[in-house]
Amino acid sequence: MDRAYLDFYRLYQMHQGLFFFVLRAKRNTRLRRLYSACDQTVVPINTDAAKAYPEKLRRIKYYDREKQKRFVFLTNNFVLSASTIADHYKCRWQVELFFKWIKQHLSIKSFFGYSENAVKTQIRIAISIYVLVAIMKKRLWLHQSLYTIVQVISIALFEKVPIYQLVNKSHYKSKFTIGNIQLNLFDS
Repeated sequence: MDRAYLDFYRLYQMHQGLFFFVLRAKRNTRLRRLYSACDQTVVPINTDAAKAYPEKLRRIKYYDREKQKRFVFLTNNFVLSASTIADHYKCRWQVELFFKWIKQHLSIKSFFGYSENAVKTQIRIAISIYVLVAIMKKRLWLHQSLYTIVQVISIALFEKVPIYQLVNKSHYKSKFTIGNIQLNLFDS
């Protein structure tokens, strides 16, 4: 998890549910070291935090040579090696990048449902549409961006026009940007 999720009460609920977590520690997180070897066993110093998370935590200091940056992780997992914990955190970043990609490319503004099945279904549909448009772009040798193609198709969803003609610049510019395409509610 990211640093923003450092909530000792919620972390303790996860711990009691037999989940293990890895998150970066904030600089101002006050912890008291109980003992240390390669990494440290710590407990929160703040009274509220100590009450919210009464168990011991593991603090791992890790230096990433590739980025030349030092990281401090907190976890409730005392079994895995420090490098494995760091790798778990690094994998979390890949998940973050995936969701960023989804937001940028799949046009998911909000989810229609919040159950796991609803979210997965909506993401799968959006990815399928993206892949189909990418295949179409390649097969038809289209020069427009995937974003432009998706926008044109969404505007002309019920047009009876071949796709190649639909995304042809002259067609969608003249058809959709010139003139009033709003239907009249009342006849004049």
